[in-house]
Amino acid sequence: MGHGTLDNMNWAGLLQNMLVVLNLRQIMCDSSVWFSIPEEQEPGVLAGSLSKHFPPPYQLLTQEYLWMDKNTGNFYTTEQKMDREALCPEETKAEECIILHNAVVGPSGDLIQFPVIIEDINDNAPQFENGEIHLRVPEDVNVGTSFLLDEHAKDRDVGYNSELHYHLEDSDGVFSLKFEEDGPIIMLIVQSSLDRETRDLYRMVLVASDCGLDPLSATATLIVTVTDVNDNCPSFSPDSPRSVSIPGDSLKNTLVAQVRATDPDLGLNAAIMYSLSPKVSERAKKLFSLDSLTGYIRLSQDLQSDNLEELLLKVLASSHHCPPADAQVTVYILPKVHQELAIKIGFIAEHQNQTLVLQENQPPTVLAVLELEADSSFKGSSLSIESEVPFTLNPQNGKYLLSTSKPLDYEMKREHYITVVAHGRSAEGSVMAASRRVITVMVADVNDNAPQFLQSQYQLEVEENNQQGMSLLQILASDADSGRNGRVTYRLNKHIPTIFNIDSVTGQLSMSASLDREQQGEHTLTVFARDNGSPPLESAATISIRVLDQNDNAPVFLTPHFIFFIPENVVPFALVGDVGVTDPDEGDNGNTELHVVNSSGPFVVDNTQGMLRTTTNLDRETQDRFELYLLASDHGHPVTMTSTARVTIFVEDINDNQPKVVLPSSNFSCLTVSPATIAGTMVTKIYAIDEDSGLNSEITYTVVAPETVQKNSPFQIDSRSGNISVMQQLQLKDLGMHHLFVVVRDGGKPAPLYTTVWVNLLVNESMEPCHLDRAPTWTGTPNFGQAPSKAPICEAEDTRSGQLALVVGLCMMLTSTCLLLVSTGLYLKQRRSSLRQKKRAPSEKNEIPLRLKNKYYSED
Repeated sequence: MGHGTLDNMNWAGLLQNMLVVLNLRQIMCDSSVWFSIPEEQEPGVLAGSLSKHFPPPYQLLTQEYLWMDKNTGNFYTTEQKMDREALCPEETKAEECIILHNAVVGPSGDLIQFPVIIEDINDNAPQFENGEIHLRVPEDVNVGTSFLLDEHAKDRDVGYNSELHYHLEDSDGVFSLKFEEDGPIIMLIVQSSLDRETRDLYRMVLVASDCGLDPLSATATLIVTVTDVNDNCPSFSPDSPRSVSIPGDSLKNTLVAQVRATDPDLGLNAAIMYSLSPKVSERAKKLFSLDSLTGYIRLSQDLQSDNLEELLLKVLASSHHCPPADAQVTVYILPKVHQELAIKIGFIAEHQNQTLVLQENQPPTVLAVLELEADSSFKGSSLSIESEVPFTLNPQNGKYLLSTSKPLDYEMKREHYITVVAHGRSAEGSVMAASRRVITVMVADVNDNAPQFLQSQYQLEVEENNQQGMSLLQILASDADSGRNGRVTYRLNKHIPTIFNIDSVTGQLSMSASLDREQQGEHTLTVFARDNGSPPLESAATISIRVLDQNDNAPVFLTPHFIFFIPENVVPFALVGDVGVTDPDEGDNGNTELHVVNSSGPFVVDNTQGMLRTTTNLDRETQDRFELYLLASDHGHPVTMTSTARVTIFVEDINDNQPKVVLPSSNFSCLTVSPATIAGTMVTKIYAIDEDSGLNSEITYTVVAPETVQKNSPFQIDSRSGNISVMQQLQLKDLGMHHLFVVVRDGGKPAPLYTTVWVNLLVNESMEPCHLDRAPTWTGTPNFGQAPSKAPICEAEDTRSGQLALVVGLCMMLTSTCLLLVSTGLYLKQRRSSLRQKKRAPSEKNEIPLRLKNKYYSED
């Protein structure tokens, strides 16, 4: 005992020491340090870190859901996932789910406590307690009436994840839902009138969805049973008897008839009470009784009647809150029968089991022989047929022949019932009860009706490019015959495309391939319906199929590359050429429109005529060729189809540019020629250009002067090259200024264009540059288009040239003696060289060429 006391004292001391230690250490629980993490996280997800709040090292004391890195203070999720709904009790659902964790931090080992908030995720779907919700609604409820639904769904999540919304499916507009979140309260609202007799049960789906980011939902079956109210009154059934006959010797409690009334309501609302009207005769009340529940009419006493009697019973059917319905039953009490007349039948026509069988369409035919069998107490007996039927009874030798009165038609009526009645009187004169015998005649069908289509012509519209196997139409033909005679099969005309097929049994018309309107826009099919009779009968119907267009064809140009030639002098909006384009589609799908694209050239498309036209004047010298593209687009829907074509336009030249002289640069230009120049030497050149092409640019050069002047001129010009050379050895008479008036012509047709230039050559010993004060003047006719003028050249007076010539002449006269021999030798040498040059020079000097050569021709 004492030992135990000592031990207790030791434990108390130890506990006291621990409390001292704990008090010595700082226990920290800072509300500013907290963390949050969504529930159901995978292992290893960073949940937070203590490094921002406390120094290392770190040790987490509880590591069931989190573990901590001792160096960094980061703590992570473990393999044990945190389920907020499991960790926090249900009663704290609206509050935060907080788990407190203890950790030792810092070098001094401080004990801290920090909360971790477990955030909710939408991991729980709503749940209904019961899979079915039942509600009973009376059928006479007013539209707009609301009914409270007690069943609510529950969601274990919190916040938006647990907020629920409800809606109805499959309500057919009869019911709607109203939801109030405060309660929550779910109200079912009647949207249209109810009638239990029309529909007594509604099965709908009640859907509850939460408001999570990825909403979850649950369903329950809402079954509304429409309960009955007494909103219908009794009415007698059509099959309730209207008349009945009973023998005159019937016994008490014999069932005479049963009247039947119905009420569409249920239970007590459908309870019917039968009674006889107060207006029924006393005789009827005495003879008959009516069961108020079953409607049975029975005899109240035995009958002994030898006379025919007719009694009228008015029966009432009553229900709560309803006026009674009434029906009349006529009861015929027949005379008491003493002995019955017997009718004996002898069949003549084909029969089976006492039933006559006769093919339709037969002429009047004898079917049977009828005979009355009775003793001698009967007198005046006879046979007759009740009601109107196509049969007759003809007496013959005490017997009766039963015959048809007209051909029978199976399609009109397949069975005939002939009621034969025998009448007679007893020996005492009393009327005997009539005897009846029913003879059945079955009409046998023959194949006398061809199949009949519902209509003789069918009109269909089908879009082209349809799917293979597409069903078009089901053709139905009916045959009034029966059996094989009325069994119809279908076929198509043999001369139609094989893409059309018809099911021989169902008459379903289909296509095995796609239609192409551009190949054939309409199809006409003939469908035959044939029965299986012998011989078979057949009829036909026509099916017209119009293929509707789809925009499946792009416009097509007549050629992918158009090439046109057009002269440059055409006026604006002149026709360039036909840029025809076609589109095999129809309507807007085939209505094309052309545009010029990828070009800034002066061209436009006239869409009304499909022509390419110019928009401005053309100049070949500016641009002699145009390349452009045409875009053709249709107006198809939904997609427009296009195509392109290349167009090359060559601008043809016309002679609209006269030659331009480049050299000499002006009519004032002058060139000094040495008298010692050897014959055939080119002294200068006329260079001219013409911006036209072809013949219009072929240039010729012609010196225009009188023939005598030309013969005396020591210079000649090459008509092709424009080279001016010394024609012969220059002499003293050639000293001085020579003015050559040159006409520069092109080869244009019908009339060439030309320009003129003066070539001024000074033959002088001194090679100093010469200069003209004024240009020479042409005094001849100005028409240089075809041939050179024969008018004289009026040379301008030049005093300097005359003086120079005089000085040179004097000098030459003084030195002539000294240089005679030298001059003679040089002359002979130059003469021989000139002869050789003449052989090589062209024969034509100043003529316009008949044959065109290159545009620019030079002998250099």
